[in-house]
Amino acid sequence: MNQDLSILTMVINASWVVQLVMLLLVCVSVASWAAIFRKIFALKRVNALNDEFERDFWSGTSLNDLFASAAQNAKHSGPLERIFASGMREYQKLRERRITDAGALMDGARRAMRASFQRELDAVEVNLSFLASVGSVSPYLGLFGTVWGIMHAFIGLAGLQQVTLATVAPGIAEALVATAIGLFAAIPAVIAYNRFAHDIDRVAIKLETFIEEFTNILQRNLGAQSASGH
Repeated sequence: MNQDLSILTMVINASWVVQLVMLLLVCVSVASWAAIFRKIFALKRVNALNDEFERDFWSGTSLNDLFASAAQNAKHSGPLERIFASGMREYQKLRERRITDAGALMDGARRAMRASFQRELDAVEVNLSFLASVGSVSPYLGLFGTVWGIMHAFIGLAGLQQVTLATVAPGIAEALVATAIGLFAAIPAVIAYNRFAHDIDRVAIKLETFIEEFTNILQRNLGAQSASGH
């Protein structure tokens, strides 16, 4: 067997359908890696901003000062700060309308924070479904290229009087490159998806915990104001 079985040669000699599958898989792999790196940096930024606001929140700064800071820093704030701002904004609006019922105030603030929480979670989960699709579809796309390539190779051998391993191997090897590229695209996407899903779950738990803690603080403040009013 003295045929040149380098990867580049096999790609060049493959049928146009297999080459198209390979090209598509390479493009998908590049897009997948780009999404992975964007998500890594985005999650690092989200966690850093959340930690920074959490330190400020529990440092003893007044809620009004935190709300004023959040309003000024709206474009560069993190999910935790935006959730706080939405709850505080709704709470103050209801107070301005002379609503004194504690239950109505708490329900309004909680609904505003839950709506903001869902928006923030949707933003954090961007590109996650793309990685899941790459991880699940790429192996099958590569397998399709392999099956087509092997079928094409055997059709080409049909007219030969004598078929040996040396004549069969190049065609099969060319076809198998498609499966290899499919796995190369799928494996990093699956690993990244699982890691990001775990990290996003942790972010979601942190946001939900903050909503409950902030709601309790507002409730205590209302109780203290009611007691002082009486």
